[in-house]
Amino acid sequence: MSESLDILIVGAGPTGLACAIEAVKCKLRVLVVEKGVLVNSLFNYPSTMTFFTTRERLEIGDLPFPSLNTKPHRAEALEYYRRAAEFYHLPIHFEERVRGIHGRDGQFRVETESTTGRCSEYATKRAIIATGYYDLPNLMDVPGEDLPHVSHYYRDPHPYFRRRVAVIGAANSAAVAALDLWRHGAEVTIVYRDPTLSSHIKYWIRPDIENRIKEGSIRALPDTMVKEISLGSLCVQHKNGETLRLENDFLLALTGYHPDFQFLRDIGVKIDPKTQRPHCNSETLESNVPGIYLAGVIIAGMDTNEIFIENGRFHGKQILGDIVKKL
Repeated sequence: MSESLDILIVGAGPTGLACAIEAVKCKLRVLVVEKGVLVNSLFNYPSTMTFFTTRERLEIGDLPFPSLNTKPHRAEALEYYRRAAEFYHLPIHFEERVRGIHGRDGQFRVETESTTGRCSEYATKRAIIATGYYDLPNLMDVPGEDLPHVSHYYRDPHPYFRRRVAVIGAANSAAVAALDLWRHGAEVTIVYRDPTLSSHIKYWIRPDIENRIKEGSIRALPDTMVKEISLGSLCVQHKNGETLRLENDFLLALTGYHPDFQFLRDIGVKIDPKTQRPHCNSETLESNVPGIYLAGVIIAGMDTNEIFIENGRFHGKQILGDIVKKL
């Protein structure tokens, strides 16, 4: 076991980095443990993605975000967060997953495992969980969902050129993917279970997707659910009971994502059974487990549209303010 830390942070997303920066500013011994790469969720966003917010609202650690665009691109954000980690010399372990947190306030043991199978254990006085939600998709639970041509993530349109692609979902990510695919030569069908597209679609995206559907460039199947997925075809059912089999090469199930609630339960954090919100103090963000703090979107439960980078980035100041008071 290594020398005891003051704080161990789980997750190197923008919120986790913001927490680490505050810890460095307070001259505390800190380590960030990340199961993937730096800002792993942003890295897995579509390659052509433009942020819906302005560059100022993505800033952490009082570092300006230099961008020629009012709304920066994914590549610019990746560069910015790399520079932030370098500027503050943040200690981060990549491709290392936290398997468990044991002990009590002031005396925690954190067990981890790397992608190479190496197991480690860290002693820390306190822990901050900032794991986000993008790594766990909301499954449809239908036969064939595990087939190789099915994905819950959309990265790049090029592989889908002149292919038949079904996009499942009615929210912003599904609309953006459908439009991007169509513009890059795919034959697109968008399937969603409600009668209309989601109200969460951004105001500048909505008229575009609605017009493409209206003109027939993108086929839409509202009030429809996926019943079965096969190689080369897709079986869907309208709410009136009518079934339809579609010829299909790829399926993108963009049905949303959720935080790792089981991990929180395993370390003792109580979860509201209805909202899935974990118990935490709204002022300090300390959970019901003394010494374990929650940061970012995980505090919102299933309402993942409540917290984004632009407000989660301030959680570090809240948490470190409480931790410093207890030193």
